[in-house]
Amino acid sequence: MQPIDFSGAKRDGKGFQFPGEFEITAVGHASANLPTHVPQLLERAGLHVLHESVRHRHSGGGNFVSVTVSFRCDSREQYEAAHRALRESPDIRYTM
Repeated sequence: MQPIDFSGAKRDGKGFQFPGEFEITAVGHASANLPTHVPQLLERAGLHVLHESVRHRHSGGGNFVSVTVSFRCDSREQYEAAHRALRESPDIRYTM
C-alpha cells in the first residue's frame, strides 16, 4: 500500500480557499453560556457569523459544552484571528 502524500495540497492550491465559509468548534464549561458567547466573540473579531449555523452539544457528564459555528472570512489571517479570539476567552478550553 502506497503512503498518502499530502505535500502536494499546498503546492497546487487545494485546501483552505479564501474567501470562504468555515466552521469552528469551541469547547468549554457548560455554565459559561457558550452558545451565545462564541458567536459574540467571533463578531468582535470582525467576522461575519452565520447565526443559523450555531449548534451545541453537552458532554456526557454535563460539565462541558461544545459549540460549533460557521462564519465567513476573507483571509487566513481572519481565520487565525477567529481561533485566537476564542482561545483568549477564559471560558474556552480549546478550539478545533
